Amino acid sequence: MSLIEDIRSKYKILNGFERLIAINIVVFILVRIISFLFQYKFISLFVLPENLNEIITMPWAIISHMFIHDSLSHVFFNMLFLYYSSTIFLNTFSLNKGLSVYFMGGILGAILYIVSFNVFPAFFNVSGYALGASGAVMAMVVFVGKYFPEKEVNIFITTIKLWQFAAFFVVLDLIQLPNGNSGGHIAHLGGALLGYFYASQLKKGVDIGLWFEKIIDTIISFLTFKNKSKLKTVHKTKSERRATDKTVYQKKRAKQEQTDAILDKISKSGYESLSKEEKAFLFQSGKE
Repeated sequence: MSLIEDIRSKYKILNGFERLIAINIVVFILVRIISFLFQYKFISLFVLPENLNEIITMPWAIISHMFIHDSLSHVFFNMLFLYYSSTIFLNTFSLNKGLSVYFMGGILGAILYIVSFNVFPAFFNVSGYALGASGAVMAMVVFVGKYFPEKEVNIFITTIKLWQFAAFFVVLDLIQLPNGNSGGHIAHLGGALLGYFYASQLKKGVDIGLWFEKIIDTIISFLTFKNKSKLKTVHKTKSERRATDKTVYQKKRAKQEQTDAILDKISKSGYESLSKEEKAFLFQSGKE
């Protein structure tokens, strides 16, 4: 097996967030190499400016800035927090829902950054740009902190609850807001706000990200269209198609009902109240 094939095979077994982490790391390395070789500030094409006129000419920056990091420590800690928060998230929820929280958090952080630099006098004489996945990662961290507040995590030699972990970083951003990198802290707080609100509404039975999940489904379907077109087509009669569709619908409905029942149990009694079978069911559902 060649190196490329080996990398591809390993990439295929990763879940969605692990792939996202891998992409961020590869992009970081490539940007550093290209910028060095050509002596050109390559990242200026993908970071998010605060100037509205510039933003209009490069709308892709709303998303692309999340994949650009300016230092090894920047990308390392973002990906570390994303790995642990997404692992907790996928034990209960689907990948697409997690991606919705992640990207919506990054987008809201970007919007709050743009608004702040164009509304508040403190930033009128300050120029800069936003980059990094911190806002999106904060959305994930605060989401799990809000949805599973009593779940405990090990930090070095101590154990703290998830809500305490999330609250620490929110307070840290608030304290550091006037001390430099204000744009970054504002983006973090935007992501945190999205994560908190998303989790709060989901506990009430309201999913504010369903529309975004549909966008993600459409993108994934588009990207996998070529692969699907290569599959052998099997023709069925109308009655066979109806029977198949009915069976698939019944299975999906039964699975959704089971998922809803487990989520309701989590909302009332917490994640730890689940049986091993229920936890395994949620874990498997999160991978699909």
